[in-house]
Amino acid sequence: MSAEDNNDTSTGEDGVAQLEDRRMLILYGSETGNSQDLAGDLERLAERLHFRTVVCEMNDVEFTALLQYPLIIFVVSTTGQGEVPQNALKFWKSLLRKRLPPHCLRQVRFTTFGLGDSSYTKYNWAVRKLHKRLEQLGATEFFPRGEADERHEDGIDGSFLPWSLSLHSHLLKEYPLPQGLSPISPEVQLPPKFTIELVPNMDFSDEPMPDRNAQHVGGSNSPDPLMAPITSSNGDRRQPHQEQTLDRTAALFSHVDTSEPKLLEHALRVERMSINSNAYSARLSEQTAQQIPGGINTLDRPNVLRDHPEKYSLDDLTTKEPLPPPDLLPIPTAWPALVRENRRVTPTSHWQDVRHLVFEVGAQPTMSRRGEIGVFSYVPGDAVVIYPKNFPVDVQALIDLMGWQDVADLPFEHHAKRTSMLSSTPSNCYPFPRSTLRQLLLHNYDITAIPKRVFFQDIAFYTDDPMHRERLREFANPGLSDEFYDYTSRPRRSILEVLQDFPSVKIPYQHVPSIFPVIRGREYSIASGGSLLKTGDNHITRVEILVALVKYKTVLRKTRQGLCSRYLVSLQPGTVINLTHREYDGLEASFCQRPLLAIAPGTGIAPIRAHLWDRRDEPQAGEAMLFFGGRNKNADFYFKNEWEKFGVKVFTAFSRDQEEKIYVQDRIRENALLVCDYIQRGAVICICGSSGKMPEAVRLALYDAMVIGKMAPDRLTAKKILHASNPIWEEVW
Repeated sequence: MSAEDNNDTSTGEDGVAQLEDRRMLILYGSETGNSQDLAGDLERLAERLHFRTVVCEMNDVEFTALLQYPLIIFVVSTTGQGEVPQNALKFWKSLLRKRLPPHCLRQVRFTTFGLGDSSYTKYNWAVRKLHKRLEQLGATEFFPRGEADERHEDGIDGSFLPWSLSLHSHLLKEYPLPQGLSPISPEVQLPPKFTIELVPNMDFSDEPMPDRNAQHVGGSNSPDPLMAPITSSNGDRRQPHQEQTLDRTAALFSHVDTSEPKLLEHALRVERMSINSNAYSARLSEQTAQQIPGGINTLDRPNVLRDHPEKYSLDDLTTKEPLPPPDLLPIPTAWPALVRENRRVTPTSHWQDVRHLVFEVGAQPTMSRRGEIGVFSYVPGDAVVIYPKNFPVDVQALIDLMGWQDVADLPFEHHAKRTSMLSSTPSNCYPFPRSTLRQLLLHNYDITAIPKRVFFQDIAFYTDDPMHRERLREFANPGLSDEFYDYTSRPRRSILEVLQDFPSVKIPYQHVPSIFPVIRGREYSIASGGSLLKTGDNHITRVEILVALVKYKTVLRKTRQGLCSRYLVSLQPGTVINLTHREYDGLEASFCQRPLLAIAPGTGIAPIRAHLWDRRDEPQAGEAMLFFGGRNKNADFYFKNEWEKFGVKVFTAFSRDQEEKIYVQDRIRENALLVCDYIQRGAVICICGSSGKMPEAVRLALYDAMVIGKMAPDRLTAKKILHASNPIWEEVW
């Protein structure tokens, strides 16, 4: 039964009026997508109580829209140093305008739920600021605020599940349904928010082959001033779009022996323009070519291989799996970036593969001022977001499992359930126009993520096996969290593996956007700064990251590898990918003149290295002291050759190089007097690395050092002194 069938109960005129008033706005602010997921859960909760809901990013709503909804729920993550997420920042600033009357939101009834990490000093700071500001503007809380801690033994669910169940009871009690109308049962399927439909068949066989870069051929010989020179794989530097002789027949048939080339050329053109074509472009797709510096090689533009390009590769393919396609998605604000280096910095014998990746990002035309170019720029503390892709072998496995072979390579378009929706696609989903189902699964939808509880609830509707349906609903039951955790998170079981465990589940391809989560970008702290940004070309910016790849064996002894880790390993020098820039309230430029007290276990050294390179360009730079932690000096002492050159005083703590384990907090206490000297001179304190126990352990070690050095009588006093006199910057993940 569908929700539409369940809504046929007659409610009378009064009941209809009551339902008209059952409207709810759910706004989220999210960096990694967790708040967005919870907003979706709340939307389903409200819909089952017959509320008409609108869910969107906070930035998508104008201040005055708040007055149009009887109830509003805000779900907000805290990011960085107690900051509001980027997709909520514009909305937050609109609440801070000084000219707003003190009671302008007096008719608004709201509640908030925050997501935070208690290893940060400013835990759930964003939601607390938001809640307080709404009340200052006259809004009334209709249900107590909830807060989730990622450090909870059950993760976010440990706080969200009981809070949402209480909210459900509160809404049912305070906003009762009209007589004769009941809540929609969990056994009734809600209609999908988004679907995909086949594009109506169109025949392009009579049209000439398009030449998207024609304006660059036969035109002016002067280079395009908006595009920086790029370097070919053999190291030669060239200017993009240089005029070349266009020999279509030679290009088409340089690899094909044929006695009638013109007839075959016509046949190939017809084949290529058909929507059912299986022909492969010889190089990157033209969609990608439009976006990368230099475009596509003019000679190869009409080139089509009759066989798969892998057949022409000189590499040994016997042990290599097919890689994700290189096409660049139309992601707003994305910058095409050339992979210059992808180097493993830990020995192959070491338990962890840590990569040092170097990208070069070319300038782009600005959106605000015509004729001007924008150069990619950043400061220490900023991050880049990388967008991974699924691998063809996994996509094919899903297609075969679901029985989608007949439609896998046909073009689709997205549709929204309601015309009032801001987009026809799910949030942060950027498909190519007329994407095939295979392309959507490769580029846009995550099939290897660990499934959420709602996934089991949804797919239970797509099986005719009663035992499978019952088991799936058990995993979806909030009261059986232990079973859900043991089946999903503990063994890190993926969506694809779940579907393989329940082969009776057959998802309609139309429902892909509502069942599978969107592939989200992964954020990495930038490890470069100062002169490292420069490449010798003013239009190209260098970006470096240090990444510990996620690969391990589960309790089931199965090897697991993170989607982005697997993608990063596959990136060869010369590959072009999308990057977006994530700005944070990082270290102020003036901090370079203060002493620096930095603590960085493992890859936490990345943002500190960026700051140290910035300090090299400061004539009056303060002294720098680094407490660095790792497992083995010969395996994971990252950038060790740079510290002596920079004049950095380094204290190392390699936990596995001796019988007794040693950590950075031990070194801080051992050097308490020196630590106190830095603190007394107003040092900037940077704590970077893995979240969890480390940040709090480091803070306690600093307080203890101040007690040892007679700066304070106890930890509590030391904490007050430290936070009052020294800038503290934390970057943990």
